[in-house]
Amino acid sequence: MTYILNIETATKNCSVSIVKNGKTIALQELNDGNYSHAEKLHEFIKIVLEKAKINFENLKAVAVSKGPGSYTGLRIGVSTAKGICFALDIPLIATDTLQALAMTVTIENGIKIPLLDARRMEVYSSVFTKKNEQIREVKAEIVTADSFLDYLKEKTVYFLGDGAAKCKEIITHKNAFFIENKFPSANEMASLSYSKFKNQEFEDVAYFEPFYLKDFLITTSKK
Repeated sequence: MTYILNIETATKNCSVSIVKNGKTIALQELNDGNYSHAEKLHEFIKIVLEKAKINFENLKAVAVSKGPGSYTGLRIGVSTAKGICFALDIPLIATDTLQALAMTVTIENGIKIPLLDARRMEVYSSVFTKKNEQIREVKAEIVTADSFLDYLKEKTVYFLGDGAAKCKEIITHKNAFFIENKFPSANEMASLSYSKFKNQEFEDVAYFEPFYLKDFLITTSKK
């Protein structure tokens, strides 16, 4: 049996799951509008292990959501995952935060654009097919009325995530639909982490860093 501990802390949703052969068998998460990861993460890990009726020694790997997302949230999740991997001498797996977010909804046609709130009118985004296949890389961008217009002209676009709310009033195209109250979850990490485990797509425990998109920081010219 392959048991994987999944940790998702990229947003305000503190989420932890145990996956058995690619299926979630235990899930504990909280999204109370605050970043409660520092207080809740280790407690949630203990809870899911108890729910799954296994011990740390049964784990074959730890998977962590790599970002983009909250700087502090990502640091807490990655540090915790690294600590467990180092202590147990098991592999570290990194999964894409936006892909897991896209997987929280099912659509019949069109595409999905998961959006994570960055700051002001900025978002982190990517584009996925209805089968959750990525067709555009992750970008950090400022939302305008013309954002994602190339996709909106061609097909129905479903926007989801905590960045969708502030886009709703600006993106008014008839093909735009907004799905609220969706956050990345350790539940959707199940198939992603198991696939990477089978393919032995592991990270270097010592040197792995979250995907911050630091190049998006804008500074005022000194000229």
